[in-house]
Amino acid sequence: GFHPELEESSSLLQTAVSVLHSSYLDSTSQDGFQYSQAILVENDVFLNELKAFVQAKEAAGYSHEELEETFAFLLFDNEKEAKEVCQTGLRVNSSSISMLGDPAKGVYISKYADCLHPRPWYHGKSGYIVICKLIKGKVKVVSENYTTTYTCPSPGYDCHIAMSRNNIPSKTSPCQAFEQNQYYVYEVSDGSTAERPRQICPYIVI
Repeated sequence: GFHPELEESSSLLQTAVSVLHSSYLDSTSQDGFQYSQAILVENDVFLNELKAFVQAKEAAGYSHEELEETFAFLLFDNEKEAKEVCQTGLRVNSSSISMLGDPAKGVYISKYADCLHPRPWYHGKSGYIVICKLIKGKVKVVSENYTTTYTCPSPGYDCHIAMSRNNIPSKTSPCQAFEQNQYYVYEVSDGSTAERPRQICPYIVI
């Protein structure tokens, strides 16, 4: 018999895995991870807000590249946390890192699917990855700031990234690699910061 829902979930899993595979920092990661189940997150509120964000920025003269959809990743230890983010969205004050910008004014999300945690994965560890759609908008490269005077969101920009160093990835500690591969995403209007930047939209939990 044909089970459309199984069919659908397996093609969703394939989609998710191909997104993950194309988003590895280290090509050897292909062999290191197994993914078992994918759940599509359909949240109309977030999808509409993502669209609205794009329309607003188009009107403000953003280029096609700046409004291109990319993917970014979050890792959670348990399903409850992963599902919560899918329901409430990625909100400010959810990050323990602060070197690209004030965690109270923006959110952090990983650029690479194999670089989701400050500590290396150990064998047999499992977790839930939330794949998010991301519109980077105008990106500003900022120098890392480890002081308690946090870098504020930059007016006219939507996202901070760390200066890329030409380090050989193998020499970088997992913690550094993790921190250097974060997007710091925020949305500021009229001087106040959105609690949930519209340009991140949870897409698939795997």
